[in-house]
Amino acid sequence: MTPAADLADRVRARLAGPVEPAAVARAARAEGVVLGAAALLRLVDDVRARVTGAGPLQPLLALEGVTDVLVNGGGAVWVDDGGGLRRPAAVEVGGEEQVRALAVRLAAGAGRRLDEASPFVDARLADGTRLHAVLPPLAPDGTCISLRVPALRRWRLAELATAGAVPDGWLEVLRAVVATRLSVLVSGGTGAGKTTLLQALLAEVDPAERIVLVEDSGELRPDHPHVVRLEARRENVEGRGGVGLDVLVRQALRMRPDRLVVGECRGAEVRDLLAALNTGHAGGAGTVHANTAADVVPRLHALAAAAGAAPAAVDAQLLAGVDVVLHVSRRAGRRGLSEVALVRSAPGGRAVVVPALRVDDDGTAGRGPVWPELAERLGLAERPGLPAGAP
Repeated sequence: MTPAADLADRVRARLAGPVEPAAVARAARAEGVVLGAAALLRLVDDVRARVTGAGPLQPLLALEGVTDVLVNGGGAVWVDDGGGLRRPAAVEVGGEEQVRALAVRLAAGAGRRLDEASPFVDARLADGTRLHAVLPPLAPDGTCISLRVPALRRWRLAELATAGAVPDGWLEVLRAVVATRLSVLVSGGTGAGKTTLLQALLAEVDPAERIVLVEDSGELRPDHPHVVRLEARRENVEGRGGVGLDVLVRQALRMRPDRLVVGECRGAEVRDLLAALNTGHAGGAGTVHANTAADVVPRLHALAAAAGAAPAAVDAQLLAGVDVVLHVSRRAGRRGLSEVALVRSAPGGRAVVVPALRVDDDGTAGRGPVWPELAERLGLAERPGLPAGAP
């Protein structure tokens, strides 16, 4: 542990009240340290991070562009600032005792329990940061902490196109998808930009429309004047008081939504997502993890099986409630939209996802087999400036 970090811990131990500059200065003097104004302010920030923030990880969370801060067993720290994971310089979290104490304190700050009886936690901190932590012996190398930082910047579609996250010529297609009220699933891997893209799409919705968001963990903050957010509540330590997405979807339907959006599905809640997209509210949306757009259907089958839903039932709901799949992925360390696809019916009533626009492995963007159908539905057939290429 660095001398500064050691002093911050000792000062914190001496404080009995709020972390104020005068109190911190007195505690530092009691430790035999006299500080100038600038050094005192740095110490105040450090102590506050240890009392109410993420301790030595707090400066990383505050860096522009950081999406994930990870602590592996043994105290190794990794950060993702948009270019992939890397080891930051001069960040020390201490040994197992300090890392475990930090994880337990963060969980307690989110109203959750983390101990031998509950050795893992998934929670949201007061500033919106998502916390996941696992204790030994589930993590045999030591306590692991994963922090997902909420995006401070709310991108618009035009900004994503300028930044290269939306291929040339695809911007008008996305805007037309929103304007014609097609229902959308945004798919992709962890950290690929699903939330960023969905927020940008929702920002294009007519300001006169009312958007109701239903999420397990609140992440969506669309730049739109009329948004209502509902967030699931987990059970307390006694196993009571939980409110799931299924309940919130029913509540949302009574709130006069023009567009109903269900956030990320990681398990049996896919049943609630598909139910929401089949309530007659055109232009709904949701997100799901998948490797490619074509993998969305088998992925939903697997998730729905946990809820006891048969593949045939999932296919029927997909065909009835979902129009377009937008797939985002990482290429050369950059996030971006790589596929625009339609949900189509195959023999036997099966649902399949067929690309209308796609980015090939060499980075070339072009049309897919069902582009003519999508262009006709969007009223964009053969308009200049739209994606060119085969078929």
